[in-house]
Formats: sequence, C-alpha cells, structure tokens
Amino acid sequence: MDDEDGLLNIEISDDEADKNEDKAARRTEQTEADFQAVKRGYHAKVENGNVHAGITLPLPPGANKQHIQEVLHAVEELYFFRRYQEAVDFIVKVLHGASQALDENTKNLLGVYMSRCRERMCTPP
Repeated sequence: MDDEDGLLNIEISDDEADKNEDKAARRTEQTEADFQAVKRGYHAKVENGNVHAGITLPLPPGANKQHIQEVLHAVEELYFFRRYQEAVDFIVKVLHGASQALDENTKNLLGVYMSRCRERMCTPP
C-alpha cells in the first residue's frame, strides 16, 4: 500500500496555519514593560469571611447570575468559617428582600444552608 495516497494522508494549508498563529500572537502579545507594570500593581485578593459585607441588599428584581453567585458564595463562606448565626441572619435578609430576584434552585439551596446552620448551632463542637 502506498503511504502517500493513503486514506489518512491529510495536509493543512500553510496559509490557514499562519492565520491561526497570527490571531494567537495578537491575543497574547504583551511587551515586557507592560507585564512588569501589571506585576507591580498586582495584589492577591484575600477572602477573610466578609464577602457578605460587600453585597448590597435587597437584590434588584433583575439581578444577574453573578449577583446571585456572590450571595451564595457569601453564605458558603460564613458556613465554612463556622459563623452559623451570621449565615442564618444573612439568608433571612436575602430571602426577605430579594425573593423575586432568586430562582427556585437558589431559594432551595439557601434553605438547605439555613437548616444546616441551625443544626450546627444546636450541636456542640
């Protein structure tokens, strides 16, 4: 069997490969000076259990997915740091003031966190 005329003998045009490389180079191109400027101004974001303090409540009725994810993240963070009463209080505020902005899955998840927090508050460590 001749390898040059085989079924899997596929060639890619050089023009297409060059175009793809040019796109990648333009997208990721950054000079050393630009990189150093970004590096000097970069500070790692440290979450310390206070995400809930930065959330404005009540959520507007047209809250987007990012706002809802921030609320869930705040509840999860309070739960992780074992600040159960604060988590329950925050969930009550969210559900009381922003129930129109939340879908059923989010409301159910917040309810699960509320019940878990209440269970944890009743059981000794």
